[in-house]
Amino acid sequence: MSEAALPRAGFSVWIMAARPRTLAASIAPVIVGAAAAGMARPVAAALCLLSSLFIQIGTNLANDYSDFKRGADAERVGPRRVTQSGLVQPLQVKRAAWLAFGGAGVVGIALTALAGWPIVAIGVASVASGWLYTGGPWPLGYHGLGDLFVFVFFGLVATCGTAYTQALAVPPQAWPAAVAVGALATAILVVNNLRDRDTDVKVGKNTLAVKLGARWTRVEYVVLLLIAFAIAPLLGRPWPLLALPLAWPPLRRVLRQDGAALNPALGETARLQLVFSLLLALELWP
Repeated sequence: MSEAALPRAGFSVWIMAARPRTLAASIAPVIVGAAAAGMARPVAAALCLLSSLFIQIGTNLANDYSDFKRGADAERVGPRRVTQSGLVQPLQVKRAAWLAFGGAGVVGIALTALAGWPIVAIGVASVASGWLYTGGPWPLGYHGLGDLFVFVFFGLVATCGTAYTQALAVPPQAWPAAVAVGALATAILVVNNLRDRDTDVKVGKNTLAVKLGARWTRVEYVVLLLIAFAIAPLLGRPWPLLALPLAWPPLRRVLRQDGAALNPALGETARLQLVFSLLLALELWP
């Protein structure tokens, strides 16, 4: 079917394209960053959350579009992608990605008025990396840098950036908290890449999971969980350890299963990150 012949995508299709199960990765760092700075400016925190959601949705849509163009979704074993499945025209997905990034830019203007010009640098870098993750002439995710991208932008940048908008400085406790949040955000990506490594290698998508192989990718997942849960007690009351039972279901899947059987582990790891981050925020609250 040609692009012109495709029906107009409905609201439910665009919700699926935004991948709501992954959005915990954009919510968690804002919660933790705001708590680390005492939620001194609730309006700024709300704007950070909105901007973070826009950036992740834009990144998800850009990834949907770019992977389709590069043929990476031809033998997909994960949840449906709207471009690959023919539900939305590729050009529409691309435009929607830039619309989401544009929304982040508009919110960023308001944040800049509240917190100053450093927000501009953070926003530009975040949007550029979101597009270049799978797009552009040298996509980060295709060269094994996706894990680093997620750790930096959905951990350090989002957490400490939110804290900065609250206090116009980054409190010392925000940095280790950002490492914990970033480790769990990266763990979500590790599940995704572990599942897709056999199909990714066929199209030259050399994720870190492809480079490391299944065994060491599973080790990476375990290490990321250990980092998060080891940092939590160092920040004070070990409330985040209450989230430990939620780590077992995805960990068991990652260690024992492969391919499409890993799909539930994505949502389980995202849930773990969100609950962990809520507990960590309670611990950090002055």
